Amino acid sequence: MCASPVEETKISSEERFAWLSLKLVQQLGNRSLLRLHRHFGSATRVLKASEEELNAVPGLREKSKRALLKREMLRSPEEEWKRLQRENIEVVTLEDARYPSNLAAIHDPPAVLFMHGGLEPRDLVAVAVVGSRMASPAGLCYTERLCAQLVQYGVTIVSGFAVGIDSAAHRGALQGRGRTLAVLGCGLDVNYPQSNKNLRKKISLSGALLSEFPLETQPAAGHFPLRNRIISGLALGVVVVEAAQRSGSLITAKMALEQGREVFAVPGLAGSFLSAGPHNLLKQGAKLVESAEDILEEIRPLLTRSRVCTPVQTHEEPGEAPDSEELMVLDALGKGRKHIDDLSRSVAMPMSRLLAVLLRLELKGLVHQLPGKNYTTDG
Repeated sequence: MCASPVEETKISSEERFAWLSLKLVQQLGNRSLLRLHRHFGSATRVLKASEEELNAVPGLREKSKRALLKREMLRSPEEEWKRLQRENIEVVTLEDARYPSNLAAIHDPPAVLFMHGGLEPRDLVAVAVVGSRMASPAGLCYTERLCAQLVQYGVTIVSGFAVGIDSAAHRGALQGRGRTLAVLGCGLDVNYPQSNKNLRKKISLSGALLSEFPLETQPAAGHFPLRNRIISGLALGVVVVEAAQRSGSLITAKMALEQGREVFAVPGLAGSFLSAGPHNLLKQGAKLVESAEDILEEIRPLLTRSRVCTPVQTHEEPGEAPDSEELMVLDALGKGRKHIDDLSRSVAMPMSRLLAVLLRLELKGLVHQLPGKNYTTDG
């Protein structure tokens, strides 16, 4: 299920429309969609299946079969398709090359994603940042600063578009001129939360708004755990900033662990209810976070291992020649090792730009980071 992020898989308009039609069938949840796809191989074949053929699908509920055979749909797929086109919302399926391979690797990936904006291969190098809706001013400020730092290294920020820490994470990524993905617990046409109306447009221009829910789906309590598995599934790790002992952020952290992702926590003021969640995660072994470097230390090994889906290919094809900036940094490094401050002076490049170039070189396997912020070209 874990396709290469650079694979040029083509999906026909007919197949994409078939996925949309299946998504609109009432009583047909995501697990049923995955079962049907595994059995028939394509959405088009599912729609053409007879009752006898559907009876042969293991685990498919009777009411799901009946709704599919009778075409009991929320709305007309033709009208839905036209509306999606008018609102510049795309249908991304498991068969798409654009479907994030990090997300495809979890045990229950959404069969269909609705997207406003765009996904890029580099979004595989992503970190999710989540936390309380009732965040403190200090928590909001810290989150914005942390995410602005992370995007300087080429990391995409993922969050849930809620008020509080989630919104601060998206804002920080945008302030750092980086990319951010927002995963919604409602349809993409639903203006929720209303306070994020302006943020919505900015994210679509520097990343994407994503949802597995069809248009007009209103936010509901049961939607957010489903949303949370997508947030953690898109990322290499999840950072929790300010969360109560029982909160959706801790559900996201739990899902991250189940998906084999790293979990990070930002410590807070002792005794504060907003510190209870992160402190509990730290007691259970989560990585303590004070700066972006604490996160990068943990996710760097994932960039060159296939633990998630080998995001070694996220920026360029393996073996692609270095560009002019990368050649300049490689020349400055030579055959020895060099501290990042010395390297910055040698290439006369702003630190933020240098860090992004070094990360690209790490992804290509041409540069390796050593302890103490030293870099070398020796393997």
